[in-house]
Amino acid sequence: MSVSATYKVSGMSCGHCEGAVSGEISGIPGVSSVKAVASTGEVTVVSDAALSDEDVRAAVDEAGFELVGVA
Repeated sequence: MSVSATYKVSGMSCGHCEGAVSGEISGIPGVSSVKAVASTGEVTVVSDAALSDEDVRAAVDEAGFELVGVA
């Protein structure tokens, strides 16, 4: 069974930003899909199991953006 979660990320402004965030979050084990939308700042992640906020925060930080919470 998959789990879907939506996170709020600040600082995304373009397709490149979406790609950077998606790429880093995709690297978390168990993640099957990531959809980042710069215009809303929302990132929807589908994974095999619930992800830890720390893992998601670290991936978003690595991409150069800030995780501001769960939408």
